[in-house]
Amino acid sequence: MSMTTNTHNGRWSHRLGRGAGRAWRGYLRHERSVVGWLVARGVPAGAATAVLWLFKLAVLGLLLYTASWLALLLVFAVVAAWLAWNVDSDDEGQPVWREGHGGFGLYDKNEWRHDTGDPDEP
Repeated sequence: MSMTTNTHNGRWSHRLGRGAGRAWRGYLRHERSVVGWLVARGVPAGAATAVLWLFKLAVLGLLLYTASWLALLLVFAVVAAWLAWNVDSDDEGQPVWREGHGGFGLYDKNEWRHDTGDPDEP
């Protein structure tokens, strides 16, 4: 019986981790090439690294700004849905104009007439 050390190769988490590692290594490779390109154009190496860090911070700030607006939009949507769900509909108890047992008039849901009309008048 042989024991292999690589028993979890087929799992999705393992493949996801390997993919993330490859993406990170690719990003670092491109970052080094950008620093090399900037140095070849006459920018000092420290300044090129600082420019990349400023770019990363700007992208992070933009992502956080966007995420905060999306979170605020989500909060407003949840509050609006909660208010719509819990609103008391006062329309059920309000009297309506219709034809009832005492003629045309203002009736509530219990068939009580609320207007002061004579049912025998035309």
